[in-house]
Amino acid sequence: MRAGLDALYRLALGLAAACLVAIASLVVLQVFGRIIDGVRKILGFEILGLLVPSLAEICGFFLVSASFLALAGTLRRGDHIRVSLLLQHLPVRLARFFEIWCLGVALLLSGYFTWHSALQALDSYAYNEVSFGMIPIPLVIPQVVMTLGLAVFSIALLDDFIHALTGRDLSYDVANEGEAWEGGD
Repeated sequence: MRAGLDALYRLALGLAAACLVAIASLVVLQVFGRIIDGVRKILGFEILGLLVPSLAEICGFFLVSASFLALAGTLRRGDHIRVSLLLQHLPVRLARFFEIWCLGVALLLSGYFTWHSALQALDSYAYNEVSFGMIPIPLVIPQVVMTLGLAVFSIALLDDFIHALTGRDLSYDVANEGEAWEGGD
């Protein structure tokens, strides 16, 4: 089970990284297209109008996808902003209670957002909603990716919530062991 969950978190992070690579690639392609058109214009040739249609929208969808797909992995690596400064100064039992409470609230909120994101994607699919750009992109595509990212994040929160309830080490505490800003030496 542990290996499967860790593979899921790594897969989501890998897909998030692929989205960022896609953004960079599309922007570089657009820049080269403009350079080629600029050189052709200077040399007196007709410009070709090389561009990536709907670049801003496509990059926006990739950015949303990357952000949501990276949620679980960044939680597991301890890169989310947390209230650890407050928890470090509480007695151990009280800190544990608040850690469990925070994870429970985060899990409920994440589950709520996952559910409603899925409903939104279903609505977009049912009504064939598309983006407004030059290329009409079905909105269900980025919404499904957003929902998947939220679902993986909810699984990661549930994973740590169960660890907290059973007294085991939490993923983000293990990841941050020994780091000065997290109370390490």
